[in-house]
Amino acid sequence: MNIKRLVGVLLRIALSVIFAGVFYTAWMAIGLPIFKSGFDSRAVRAGIWILAPIMTGLGFAVGPVIFELWPMAEKCGFWQRYKWSLAGCAIGGGITFAFGPMLIVFGMLAVGMVSVMLYEVRQYRHCMRQMERKD
Repeated sequence: MNIKRLVGVLLRIALSVIFAGVFYTAWMAIGLPIFKSGFDSRAVRAGIWILAPIMTGLGFAVGPVIFELWPMAEKCGFWQRYKWSLAGCAIGGGITFAFGPMLIVFGMLAVGMVSVMLYEVRQYRHCMRQMERKD
């Protein structure tokens, strides 16, 4: 087991969660004033709610990309991460939306974090297999 790689995985997951929180907060800063303004168009309200998992998933994907700016970090790509985190946020948001729209943050963060962890473990195992083949 390569400790340096494992620490990198843990840092990517931590940055992922931090940036997901930042992006969700940005969505709230945009969405809540529109909700409170009394704008009753169902299409606009639906569009804003649909943007929540998209923005949070984007945050989950941006965190590790920021980590990859460090010269020693391995590059994995944005779009693969974004697909995994978007799927996790959409599933988590969809499950918890039935209990109340404002509770989607818990579902998105929990299932989104699990999806990011699964992706990172998958990438870690892939990298370890590649290293074994080189030996």
